[in-house]
Amino acid sequence: MEPMIEFKDFSFKYRAQKEPTLQDINLTIMPGEKVLIVGPSGSGKSTLAHCINGLVPFSYAGDLTGKLRIAGKDPADLGLFGLSKIVGTVLQDTDGQFIGLTVAEDIAFALENDNVPQKDMFLKVDEVAELVDVKKLLGNAPRELSGGQKQRVSMAGVMVDDVDILLFDEPLANLDPATGKRAIDLIDQIQKKKKTTILIIEHRLEDALYKDVDRIIVVGEGRIVADTTPDKLLAEDVLKEQGIREPLYITAMKHAGCRIMAEDKPMHMETMRMEPYRDKVRAWFDKAGRKEKRPDAPSALKVEDLYFSYVEGKPILQHIHFDIKKGEMVSIVGKNGAGKSTLSNLICGFYKPTRGTICLDGEDMAPLSIKERGEKIGLVMQSPNQMISKPMIFDEVALGLWVRGVSQEEIRERVHQTLKICGLYPFRNWPVSALSFGQKKRVSIASILVMNPQVMILDEPTAGQDYRHYTEIMEFLKEVNETLGITIIMITHDMHLMLEYTDRAIVISDGHLIADDTPARVLTNEVIADKAYLKKTSLYDLALRCGIADPSEFAERFIAYEREMKRADQSKTGAKEEMRADG
Repeated sequence: MEPMIEFKDFSFKYRAQKEPTLQDINLTIMPGEKVLIVGPSGSGKSTLAHCINGLVPFSYAGDLTGKLRIAGKDPADLGLFGLSKIVGTVLQDTDGQFIGLTVAEDIAFALENDNVPQKDMFLKVDEVAELVDVKKLLGNAPRELSGGQKQRVSMAGVMVDDVDILLFDEPLANLDPATGKRAIDLIDQIQKKKKTTILIIEHRLEDALYKDVDRIIVVGEGRIVADTTPDKLLAEDVLKEQGIREPLYITAMKHAGCRIMAEDKPMHMETMRMEPYRDKVRAWFDKAGRKEKRPDAPSALKVEDLYFSYVEGKPILQHIHFDIKKGEMVSIVGKNGAGKSTLSNLICGFYKPTRGTICLDGEDMAPLSIKERGEKIGLVMQSPNQMISKPMIFDEVALGLWVRGVSQEEIRERVHQTLKICGLYPFRNWPVSALSFGQKKRVSIASILVMNPQVMILDEPTAGQDYRHYTEIMEFLKEVNETLGITIIMITHDMHLMLEYTDRAIVISDGHLIADDTPARVLTNEVIADKAYLKKTSLYDLALRCGIADPSEFAERFIAYEREMKRADQSKTGAKEEMRADG
């Protein structure tokens, strides 16, 4: 059987760079395989994908050496249009993929280009809409859809052309955990029904492994570091060495001193052989310390009996009530469309509540203008494209200070300091357009951090970030929270972030508050997790399978241990940097 994708001694260097982004790539993917590609930001995994779908070299010019064949053909002979008939790409930022005014128009776009008769076109659009479960949405405008719905429409738009290869660029980045599970399940069904070759690029490894994959390719510094089965990879330390987050249950077992064996099938916690590991995990749990409780603090943001409707008689939020204390880090979680972002817009004053009050420092904010609220509350939106208004990075981060009349000298100092914290200082003179989606996200966070707000609301702060950048941003936010006492509220789909970094989880489902508790208790409660489209943590299953009666306490102790380990690592790194500076 001829390979579907074949790289031989392949290297690629972008024209504007000195060093190759990809070096000595040897990779063969057979027809019908499902392959997961992982690697930190800047590792070259996106460039590898661009070589497969033709964006390299047709849109991004550079120097190629070695051999690349797609479905047995040279991409140079096929051209970008020819490649698009073989490879369908579903982008991470789905908004950039829509063309039609309605879902049906958007799905039909490729067929219209091919001059397919209208009768056949209707049949084909109906067929793929049924397959990805968007048939009821055919008359809707793409902008009206949720993140999960947009992604399914994007999938339909590339599948309508009967492509041989489907390439998914971070399909889980903007989806709630349950919708993410459904997306992975849908990709699995498509592969089984149509025998399509599937490539998935994803940071959320544990979620991507909800369904079996044949192989995982680990890319690091432009080279293939590993090309193996999931079971073998999880038994090694390659992921940790490359700065990729392992599944939580794997990390917990390694903390307990377990040496994981590939033959015990660690890809799925539910079916993994646990006999060799139970005693060690239980012994670790008995010794591990508890998470420290925060002392009581005065109220920072209090919401009382809040109701809101866009249309009278159709409430979006009902009887929402919580009290966030000064210096807390709190997560607001729930499925796409539950009302989480609407709640943040009400806090910032973009909408007025139908009923109820929102108090800051004990004072009702109703009389305050949006500008006055903006002096005290900073909002980082989910999509950086909604926030960024300046072409250059420095100017974008400086904008809020400039509007408030801060001196040029202070602006320069504060912007540079914030860019260093957010890992963007080397790009300070770059245009925003040259950045990846994840880097743009950090620019939007920097533009709010530079203002020193009392309360920060971040809508999906880590979507699209690799584990290293996720850790950098979250450790920075934790430091800001602890040293400056800034209250931080995060709207997130990332269950690890919720567990590790926040004190409380406010859970919203269909416009109602259904829980306000510790993240560990929320994520080990099956009823709440199911109702709010959350994903029960794999630490829950690990605790139960090891005979530990209190899974939430196990999760709490694991997180406390993780924080301790991270702090120890940071201290070592800081000491090394000081020694270098002294030297």
